[in-house]
Amino acid sequence: MSAHQDVLCIHPDDDMLVALNDLAVGAVVYCDQEPYRISSPVQRKHKFARRDFAAGELLKLYGVPVGRATQPIREGEAITSDNLTHYAAEVVEVAAKTYRWTPPDVSRWQNATFKGVVRSDGRVGTANYWLIFPLVFCENRNVERLRNALEGPLGYANEDLAAFARSLLNDGAAVPKAVRRPFENLDGIRMITHAGGCGGTRADARALCKILAAYADHPNVAGVTVFSLGCQNAQISMFEDALKAQNSSFYKPCLIYEQQRWDGEKAMMQAALQATLKALNQANQVTRQPVPLSNLKIGVKCGGSDGFSGLTANPTIGQVSDIVVALGGASLLAEFPELCGVEANLIERCVHDSDKQRFLNLMRDFEAKAEAVGAHLADNPSPGNIRDGLITDAMKSAGAAKKGGTSPIVSVLDYGEPVRDAGLSLLCTPGNDVESVTAIVASGANMVLFSTGLGTPTGNPIVPVLKIASNSAVARRLSDIIDFDCGPALEGKSINELANELLDVVIDTASGDYRTKAAQLQQYDFMFWKRDISL
Repeated sequence: MSAHQDVLCIHPDDDMLVALNDLAVGAVVYCDQEPYRISSPVQRKHKFARRDFAAGELLKLYGVPVGRATQPIREGEAITSDNLTHYAAEVVEVAAKTYRWTPPDVSRWQNATFKGVVRSDGRVGTANYWLIFPLVFCENRNVERLRNALEGPLGYANEDLAAFARSLLNDGAAVPKAVRRPFENLDGIRMITHAGGCGGTRADARALCKILAAYADHPNVAGVTVFSLGCQNAQISMFEDALKAQNSSFYKPCLIYEQQRWDGEKAMMQAALQATLKALNQANQVTRQPVPLSNLKIGVKCGGSDGFSGLTANPTIGQVSDIVVALGGASLLAEFPELCGVEANLIERCVHDSDKQRFLNLMRDFEAKAEAVGAHLADNPSPGNIRDGLITDAMKSAGAAKKGGTSPIVSVLDYGEPVRDAGLSLLCTPGNDVESVTAIVASGANMVLFSTGLGTPTGNPIVPVLKIASNSAVARRLSDIIDFDCGPALEGKSINELANELLDVVIDTASGDYRTKAAQLQQYDFMFWKRDISL
């Protein structure tokens, strides 16, 4: 892309062009030396028609159909929700054929390492946290009390807002001195709170326990303190069964406190605090050491997407995904509602025939559940997505899928299933930012690359979430939540250059040398996908 370019053609078969700047009526723009006269105002990030279309015709973007014209559309007219509706072709499994992939040149990275946290079973993390969580929402307050009791004295608390409050009160109180951290190899005390564990179906309680067990077992976690009320659906035994299913050789400290068995909350909390502090001595014994990049397991995600996400940030993330896969690492592409319309390409890339069918089955089941409550996968684009140029779900999906690069797909996983293989896997999650990242981490990702065009603060309690902007305007305006800017791609910088720079940031983050903006803001989001009703 050129700095002086007004429009972009993503794929030669496309029926639309992307406006890189606002285009006024009557303006003449050129693409591949072909002139186009603008017949209605076209906003930056939006698309306009390359020719006249009759009502009912299909329009392509990224080389695939992404919508059907609901009325005649003139050449040069802006594509809007008034003249285009969602369309995605019905997908069926086709005869098997070998997918040919040319891996990127990774010679630059072949001997590169990051400073990983190596557990006794050989698994590698990108951080070393102690995790506190409840089995039921009734215990959220006790989780928060224990985290607060530990964070300040151990030097992990963020006092910025409290210091500002003191300055507003102007009470002359002394600013608290910085606390020297007694556990130098422990990266922090993290907590999970949630709204589950009781009042719903047993299936949802089991699903919650499965996700919590995956977090406890994650290589970024040194050990856990768990609070139970006692009478809830998510019983301690249910959690312990989930932990055994997750890892039959689970070895970490797991401190469990059931409130209804104690003579008072104060005694329970003091016991939990004492035992946790003692266990932190063991957690502090782990030190970082150089490990190859094949130990990276990245999750790729987008949220608050705009019309440039599929042109800049998502392809950059996709290139990083391909590099990691080529080096022997793993990548997870989630958000099944945002793969609507690109299923054929993904099926073609599946290595195993069984995964092709499983992907189709999971997509159809997702669609059926949406329709059962009067919704549709096509409802996925938010008002912000639409305002910024993503008119249909298929249009959004075609750009979102770019995060998965071009590598073969080695497995298809349901929500929270552990990733077992190196390579690219598809993970069934909703498009909801936090529900999706929660599952990506539960599946074993030790780094999340999260693209955004509008800006979102999403983070995670135990895994770094790098926020990657599709455009420089949002990177500048929301610099407190954005870690990396892909906007220079609109000014001519190549995706390969940006991917190499982003991978450098990934390595620094995985090594503990760079702290993500989400972590700096203590944005630790957790929300499991509750599939059933409350009772």
